[in-house]
Amino acid sequence: MRQPIRILKAQPSRDGAGVNLMRSLGSQALPDWNPFLLLDEIRSDEAADYIAGFPEHPHRGFETVTIMLEGKMRHRDSRGNEGVIESGGVQWMTAGSGLTHAEMPEQTSGRLWGFQLWVNLPAEHKMMAPRYQDIPANAIPVIERPDAKLRLMAGELDGHTGPVTDIVSQPTLIDLSLTGDVTLNVPERSFVYVYQGEMNAAGKSIPAQHLALLSNEGALNLSGNGKALVVGANALHEPIARHGPFVMNTRAELLQAFEDYQNGVF
Repeated sequence: MRQPIRILKAQPSRDGAGVNLMRSLGSQALPDWNPFLLLDEIRSDEAADYIAGFPEHPHRGFETVTIMLEGKMRHRDSRGNEGVIESGGVQWMTAGSGLTHAEMPEQTSGRLWGFQLWVNLPAEHKMMAPRYQDIPANAIPVIERPDAKLRLMAGELDGHTGPVTDIVSQPTLIDLSLTGDVTLNVPERSFVYVYQGEMNAAGKSIPAQHLALLSNEGALNLSGNGKALVVGANALHEPIARHGPFVMNTRAELLQAFEDYQNGVF
């Protein structure tokens, strides 16, 4: 069975134009869990915590995943893609060779609750053409097991395939609601982020707003009463050169990304 090899509490942080969030991956305590580079949770009923949003900014060399539980967020990018992510939806954006985008709340009151995950691209795909997948809640399969409800956003489970497709890292991305126990087969490099309630894996408790990194072998058994993201993908065994919105393999590539952005190549 998969064992939690490290359990970390999400830490308060700020990003964008002053959005308050909880960061569990991509911090000094845990810079990455390759190929995963960042996991943020935004959850607030106060507009002042989120209303400034994430104005236009660049990316190159990786992918961003936005998962919305409650509220609305508008995406616009320099490739002409635009869409509103609503409650239950997911957006997967491949930055690849580079683009700029903005993510702004489509509400001035009420709860905004969601996540952003960053997934690295391997060296041979870092300069691939950017693309955008916008998946509404009603397109996401819901799998019912005796003690669990699983929303399958990416990957394969119980004969179902998630609607996010053709991703290099072949990810599994599940939003899990648990009232007992469940066993799952997840990819080599995986983690569980409990965002409500509490779960247990191999005798170790994972409280709310904690992330558990998992060992590589066996199936994952979870028990408890709560909700969590279960995320996995193929590991990358490559160097990471990272600064701000750019993730490359070498310092020279990183400097080139900054130069290209400043020259308007994006």
